[in-house]
Amino acid sequence: MALTAASAPRERTGAGTGTPADAPDAPKDRAEDRAESWADGRACLNALADAILVVDRDNAIRFANPAAENLLRSSRKAICRRTLAQYFPEDSPVFSLLQQARETGSTVADSDASLESRQRAIPHVAVHASPVGDGAGSIVLSFREQSIVHQIDRQLSHRSAARSVSAMAALLAHEIRNPLSGIKGAAQLLESAASAEDRPLASLICEEADRLNALVDRFEIFADRPLVRRDGVNIHEVLGRVRRTAEYGFAKSLRIVEDYDPSLPPVPGDRDRLVQVFLNLVKNAAEAAPDRDGEIRLRTAYRAGVRITAPAGDGAIRLPIVVSVEDNGPGIPGELRNHLFDPFVTTKSAGSGLGLALVAKLVEELGGVVEFDRDNGRTVFQVRLPAQEGP
Repeated sequence: MALTAASAPRERTGAGTGTPADAPDAPKDRAEDRAESWADGRACLNALADAILVVDRDNAIRFANPAAENLLRSSRKAICRRTLAQYFPEDSPVFSLLQQARETGSTVADSDASLESRQRAIPHVAVHASPVGDGAGSIVLSFREQSIVHQIDRQLSHRSAARSVSAMAALLAHEIRNPLSGIKGAAQLLESAASAEDRPLASLICEEADRLNALVDRFEIFADRPLVRRDGVNIHEVLGRVRRTAEYGFAKSLRIVEDYDPSLPPVPGDRDRLVQVFLNLVKNAAEAAPDRDGEIRLRTAYRAGVRITAPAGDGAIRLPIVVSVEDNGPGIPGELRNHLFDPFVTTKSAGSGLGLALVAKLVEELGGVVEFDRDNGRTVFQVRLPAQEGP
């Protein structure tokens, strides 16, 4: 019996699993496990491309990952000191999703929400609201911007129609130009033999034939032109040429600011077409910028994560090079934003509405996409292009 009694203390001080000696350490172990689990969870959330916010029952923000910094245009430290109401207006669909998630206790989503934050307009966003299940009313909000996806889908879905229009443009240009040359030649012959009274009429026919020929030239730009060369083009040299042209011409009264990533690889494409693309965008920006304190900002960046799988077996579209043209003008009217790259859509009284349509066509030929955004009171056109691969 003494042996049994003596062994009891050793059991109480032992480290065997399930023995009474384990009981005092168990709460500490569980707390450490929770802390380690939360640390792992934070690391996972920080690695996500989706913007993640965790809010409490009062909608105070308790956690934000790096992608949320980009979404809200603010640092995580600043975000976690504020409430959602300081970033989104009270009629934002975010608050409706929060209420539904709390009432149902399950995940609710809006796959195509249009959000207006205090800093920017975000036209296409997938938003999910999921209860944490901690009994404190906490909700995890995830945001995935889809503007680039919508833009690519739109361009790909209209590709066959665009090709039909291109074929029609080439046909009409050819069929109209031939009789125009005959009309002008006949008018010149008549002019040489006409009386002094009739000569102005013959001259008028020649002038109108020239005007129609110039109109056909503008229409012919939408005809398919084979992209013979895909040289590696330095995008900063292209932008430098565009800037010089603008400074000595249509943008001489404006301030042009450059914000470039000097490490960008070359772009596969045609230098002249790239110049035409950015010359059109900078000209539009110059016309939109105010006369006083008008500013155009040119930015370049490399974003390796932009990769979209195209339908119809076209493979993956990798568009890591981003070139932005920004202006501090009043912006694009809301009713025109979804049709901005369609032909004959313009905000200018004397405009033809062909400039941005041509930009979209040329960028598509170069294998990229162009999109529009409004950010911090500035109008932003972003052109996303592939990078040169191999030597």
